[in-house]
Amino acid sequence: MKITLIDPKIDTKRLFEKIECSKAGYEIMKEKTETLLFFIKDLKTPAANILKQDALSIGADLAVSKDTIMCKKERVDAVLIANEKELKLLIQKEKAQPFGLKELSKELEKFLKPQKYPLKIMGVLNANEDSFYEKSRFLPQNAKDRIEKMIQEGADIIDIGGVSSRPGSEYPGEEEEFRRIKPVVDAVYENDLYKKAIFSLDSYSPKCLTYALERGFKIVNDITALQNDEVAKIAASFDATMVLMHMKGTPKTMQKDPFYEDVIEEVDNFFTQRIEKALKFGIKDIILDVGIGFGKRLEDNLLLIKHLRHFTKFGYRLLIGASRKSMIDKIHPSPTKERLPGTLAIHQKALDNGASVLRVHDVKEHRQMIDIYEAIKKTLI
Repeated sequence: MKITLIDPKIDTKRLFEKIECSKAGYEIMKEKTETLLFFIKDLKTPAANILKQDALSIGADLAVSKDTIMCKKERVDAVLIANEKELKLLIQKEKAQPFGLKELSKELEKFLKPQKYPLKIMGVLNANEDSFYEKSRFLPQNAKDRIEKMIQEGADIIDIGGVSSRPGSEYPGEEEEFRRIKPVVDAVYENDLYKKAIFSLDSYSPKCLTYALERGFKIVNDITALQNDEVAKIAASFDATMVLMHMKGTPKTMQKDPFYEDVIEEVDNFFTQRIEKALKFGIKDIILDVGIGFGKRLEDNLLLIKHLRHFTKFGYRLLIGASRKSMIDKIHPSPTKERLPGTLAIHQKALDNGASVLRVHDVKEHRQMIDIYEAIKKTLI
């Protein structure tokens, strides 16, 4: 007899098939194969005591402070430990409980069975001279060749931008942005490049977005997340995919002492509001971007990457764009041109935690990383 400790994130369906487990048996056991941890903040103490007993009764548990049972404090923080099967049972129990536990059950229910999406690479091309990474810039007359090279290297999506959004940058105006992106959009349309990949415009300009969507572009990448109602109307009218990104302030002001009491909660609340707005205008396909580096401290960026899975509760694809950003320099001092290894490390962790779209400057290297990442995931014992 031999025993091997295996990766808990292994493809359990294929693993159970390997040992010839029945389909019925797999359906019963699959929900027991992954332990979920939930940090619950400001839980009423009586609720904590009820939740603790209910969790224990079905095989789960709740970690609380040692004084919780004495109700010395009005509210406490707690950590719920449960697998999917236990979580389902606990949710049903709490629907009939007082002290806010009914509301808690509704929130927990959102985390059941997050959708899985195919992994996509979004390559970045900037039709402006002041983007923070020099190699992402290009001359409009070279657009066709640059785009075809990115597609050949493995880009699924090409994100075209005409305006820098790096910290401290100022918007040059709609007419200047249009002057920059027009020849690139024309090259995409006239050479039928939009038939070879999906094209996205990184813009919140109604004029620029309309022009691009009329010429084969399918994605609106709006760093203001529908601040302008006109953008929402345009996206809906073209049935475009909408990227909603969280940003604190504007590119000019966003890195002037940003602060969060709870960055996960603030981004969660922001997405809730902007998703509601998108749906109200008739936008059907949404991608969420937590906005790494957009009004965030290093600790905020790290928390968002580490706990990215939290945002899978919304049921939409998650995009991460940490490519060569300054957070890497703050951990391991390095100029922009030397930040590829740090980028790959962040993006691989993001994939582990639920991201399905990576916005990158280095397409070829990311395609290799994803191919290897997926090959490892598919490997069984």
